[in-house]
Amino acid sequence: MKKAYFLMHAAILLWGFTGIFGKLIQMNEGMIVWYRMIISAASLAVYMFWKNQSFKVPLKTLSVIGITGVIVALHWITFYGAIKASNVSVTLACFSSIALFTAVLEPMIFKTRHHTSEILLGAGVIAGIYLIFSFQTGYALGILLSLISAVLGSLFTILNRRLMQNYSAGVVTFYELSAGFIFLTMILPPYFHFTGNTFMIPDLMDTLWLLLLSVLCTTVAFTISLEALKRINAFTMNLSVNLEPLYSIILAIIIFDEGKDLNAGFYSGTALIVGTVLFHTWMVFRKKRA
Repeated sequence: MKKAYFLMHAAILLWGFTGIFGKLIQMNEGMIVWYRMIISAASLAVYMFWKNQSFKVPLKTLSVIGITGVIVALHWITFYGAIKASNVSVTLACFSSIALFTAVLEPMIFKTRHHTSEILLGAGVIAGIYLIFSFQTGYALGILLSLISAVLGSLFTILNRRLMQNYSAGVVTFYELSAGFIFLTMILPPYFHFTGNTFMIPDLMDTLWLLLLSVLCTTVAFTISLEALKRINAFTMNLSVNLEPLYSIILAIIIFDEGKDLNAGFYSGTALIVGTVLFHTWMVFRKKRA
């Protein structure tokens, strides 16, 4: 059991590095995601061949997975776009609202009843974001993009939960990454036209960061998280994943010295958002135990 907990937190820590590598890579967000998706899909395919896992999925389901892959691509583009427009700390503080967006959107998608407590907790998250925005007005675009990324991330999580009930996580993730890569390849020309960005070939350092991002933070983190889930229940994993933004913010302050650009409003807003998310998770835990 100790090994399972170690693997779980190792996976979450690796996910926490996604924002750090996004800041280190000197390419635009479109190119970061394009390279990440193809490298991650290729490394995951190698892992699945090694484990002798099947790639078979019904054509009808493949279309649903493909749509989810497009959402993943847009989610990552807005996430890295937010980091480029602001910094890792502000992006991850606002992005931690994903758990509350999921709580609000899931009943809407599956036509189940909303809980008043979740709406009130959502108001707490909005208040936290307002605090950050009020004191970090220079990062308005980054805050907006991180919130869009959180909404897209919550949609991706909701759709994935349904898919994972019937198919292995490996095959679903492989086809999502592949579909996202194909989608990005198709939209890169208009993306370059409207943003002024161009196709870029990574230099030596960017290649290193991309490999670490794609292999360590995606394929390896995914693999060891599945290994941990063999001994730890899904709720414990979901509860612990809420620590990911905290890991990222701490790493960003240590590595990039972002603390000098942050003020009391940021810390107050972040504490309110993270506290609200953790309180919501605790409420879910109590309900499950009851």
